[in-house]
Amino acid sequence: MSVGHYENFPVGSLMLPRRLRKPVHAIYAFARTADDIADEGHADAATRLRQLAELEAELNTISRGETPQTALMQRLQREAVRPFELPLQPFYDLLSAFKQDVSVTRYQNFGELVDYCRRSANPVGRLMLHLFGETDSKSLAQSDGICTALQLINFCQDVAADWQKGRVYLPQDDMAKFGVSEAQIAAGQVDFAFQRLMAQQCERAHKMLKAGSPLGKTLKGRNGFELRLIILGGQRIIQKLEEAKYDVFNARPKLGFKDGWMMFKRAWLKK
Repeated sequence: MSVGHYENFPVGSLMLPRRLRKPVHAIYAFARTADDIADEGHADAATRLRQLAELEAELNTISRGETPQTALMQRLQREAVRPFELPLQPFYDLLSAFKQDVSVTRYQNFGELVDYCRRSANPVGRLMLHLFGETDSKSLAQSDGICTALQLINFCQDVAADWQKGRVYLPQDDMAKFGVSEAQIAAGQVDFAFQRLMAQQCERAHKMLKAGSPLGKTLKGRNGFELRLIILGGQRIIQKLEEAKYDVFNARPKLGFKDGWMMFKRAWLKK
């Protein structure tokens, strides 16, 4: 699967237990729809914010125990929220991040970027843990680390694509520290300064992945296997970025069949 911010979302995976596929699809449909409202097409900012507000109003309806009007939100309520007693805060957090996407295109420091990831990526992991029945504080913290790391890796992959959308997800203070300008990104120039900047971002993400990785063994069966695959995928993308000397302008690093087979074997051996 390769769909924007949610390319690490295990949608439709045969590794997922059958009973979890419907709720996962429903959650994904919500997240994908909201993300597309914020990020796709040619609507102006006011229209995007209005449409996101309409989704939030539907979420408020669910919060009151009432039936929402749209098929999307009815499905979310019927297949995910009610049967699994999912908390609604992660959905509100996602909407908060998507609203931010409409108006915020730069991040001054790493803290601001992590706060964005807390609302754009971490809620998905937390919802998955609720589906799995693992909601202790340690597991939630490890999930947050993994999800933030995956989002940061995605930002590194997509420096060129994000620039075309008018966005820069590299911290402005880090860019200044290493002497990387937005003009350099626009020109697709990969020099030693840019490589050092990207290496720092990848190192941060790798540390977060490593810290959260024990969750892949905490979760049992297919759930743990799925998560181990996702973690290994993130690590492999970091390796590919390094191998390409962080040139994300000529080719976006992505996983191939050989990578998938290697990850499958490693995830299986780590069970």
